[in-house]
Amino acid sequence: MRRWAPLLALFALTCRASDRAATGGGGPAHRIVSLAPSITELLFALGAGSQVVGRTVYCLYPPAARAVPSVGDGLNPSVEAVAARHPDLVVLYRSPQTETAARQLEALGIHTMMLRHDRLEDVARTAQLLGQATGHAAAGDSIARTLDSLLSPPVPAPQARIAFVVWDAPPIVIGGGSFLDELAARAGAANVFHDLTAPSATVAIETIASRDPDWIAVVRDSAGAPPPGWAARSEWRTIRAVREGRFLNLPPDLFGQPSPRAPEAVRLLHRMLSQ
Repeated sequence: MRRWAPLLALFALTCRASDRAATGGGGPAHRIVSLAPSITELLFALGAGSQVVGRTVYCLYPPAARAVPSVGDGLNPSVEAVAARHPDLVVLYRSPQTETAARQLEALGIHTMMLRHDRLEDVARTAQLLGQATGHAAAGDSIARTLDSLLSPPVPAPQARIAFVVWDAPPIVIGGGSFLDELAARAGAANVFHDLTAPSATVAIETIASRDPDWIAVVRDSAGAPPPGWAARSEWRTIRAVREGRFLNLPPDLFGQPSPRAPEAVRLLHRMLSQ
């Protein structure tokens, strides 16, 4: 889980300010640097993968993205490394950390797009924005319709109660402002921290225990992995689901970021809850 914590923190802990886009005036972008894993995945889903000339070290999906040169960290991007890829568009996740880099890139004459990407409706809107910016508007509209069809029906009655734990010291859980909360609801589960409006929050272990989730969901590299190491610590064993070993190990490439593959994530989580 620690490998994926920086990724989850990026989407869980930053503000949701208004989007800002600057794409220039000369048609679609041809050399794009993506500074967020969810943006990189979306660009490839749009059919714009061949236009991506730079990515972060965390941009690992789809596998073809790994062949794109890395420019380093997307949380604190190196303007020099980004500029060295000679992009005509840089796409950043809107956060306090990336605001400064965006201003510096604009000062160099490099167009930027600053996008929020916390919830699934954000993914739908971003798909349309990036579709227009890259010359793949029809694909962007198609992805948006797919996500809209997932979000439009009424939320099913919950069959289980879960807590998403994305960090253990101190405990950080997912709140109602995150795409993971949406995925859980659509899969028939109630996030016991849905009442927290932020994407994530630090809570006490005693608070998790008092909310008594049926399952603890963690994002891990192997679905068949044993419980995380912290589950053996005495303080965590005050939680019933931890004592009973009721963990949902969610594959990171599907649950580590908001994704156009959200319907697939919902189906998988529903199957896991039904076992």
